[in-house]
Amino acid sequence: MPKPILRALASIALFLHMVPVPAMAQQRGPLVLAAASMQEAMGAAADAWAAQRHARPVLSFAASSALARQIRGGAPADLFVSADEDWMDDVERAGLVQRGSRADMAGNRLVLIAPARAPLKLRIARGMPIARALGDSRLAMANPDSVPAGKYGKAALGALGVWPGVANRLALGDNVRSALTLVERGEARLGIVYATDARASKAVLVVGAFPAGSHAPIRYPLARLRASRNPDAEGFRRFLLSRAGQNILARYGFSRP
Repeated sequence: MPKPILRALASIALFLHMVPVPAMAQQRGPLVLAAASMQEAMGAAADAWAAQRHARPVLSFAASSALARQIRGGAPADLFVSADEDWMDDVERAGLVQRGSRADMAGNRLVLIAPARAPLKLRIARGMPIARALGDSRLAMANPDSVPAGKYGKAALGALGVWPGVANRLALGDNVRSALTLVERGEARLGIVYATDARASKAVLVVGAFPAGSHAPIRYPLARLRASRNPDAEGFRRFLLSRAGQNILARYGFSRP
């Protein structure tokens, strides 16, 4: 190859080596482990944070129970958002939460849903004929043994005196979005999810909301984890709790904590 061309290529390589890589490209955003029901809202919050010239947070969604087990297993995450207080308590008791970083971030409601193409009417009240409304189908809900949405659902049905009639007619999901999908596909005639999940889907309709007193208050605690090493983690935690962050959550149907 002619020497002038070699010199030109060497100059280009040197120039590219000297061009500074933007700080945002070098830095990964904080890893956030969040309850499955937070998908749309947390995605919007991450976008808003990135618009302020921060690296966009890396989001991972699953049932709070599964996320808590990941954290206890040593997952190198920065923030944890649980759909109930029990799983946050579990992580905190294990000494994995940064002291003073825990705060209630949002609230939610529990609703009964049906496929939009097969709506039905059912008044949610004590002794409601939910078993009869199911016909030969099943009731979709998250696993009540571990997943917050399932635990709230079982408590609500128990308080209304109808749990024994449906306990052996469940279609269980490993998180609340799995239960939502079963109803969307028509594989279950009814399902129990959060109001925000129903709002995020055009394939389901809300039959009714469970009375607030029929289950424990639905709160989403947020905390920074002791394993966190990302310099943006605390800033994003504060953003989620700020007025701007709370307005984003409200836009997706979450209530103030």
